[in-house]
Amino acid sequence: MSASSTPRPTDSPAGALGPLALVLGAVAAAGAWPTLTFSLFPWSFLAGGFAVTFGAMGIHYAGRGHGRLWTAVTGTVLGAIGLVGFIVFFAMLY
Repeated sequence: MSASSTPRPTDSPAGALGPLALVLGAVAAAGAWPTLTFSLFPWSFLAGGFAVTFGAMGIHYAGRGHGRLWTAVTGTVLGAIGLVGFIVFFAMLY
């Protein structure tokens, strides 16, 4: 083998936090939609919490040059929308 397989300084798992937050935020926001609330009942709450957490970490690392800022911010916002929609829906039930 002539090529080195050592990781580069730019290779970091922190680059995956933004896209992960984006996917989880999309699931959470879909659960806030009234017709999908019951089918995504536990997943929207969990995905929203994880999206906000991973999105905040992604924003932190994107500021340091690892990962993309727009995916982390979008995932955080969608996760927050999903969490607020979940809380408002169940607050209206009681």
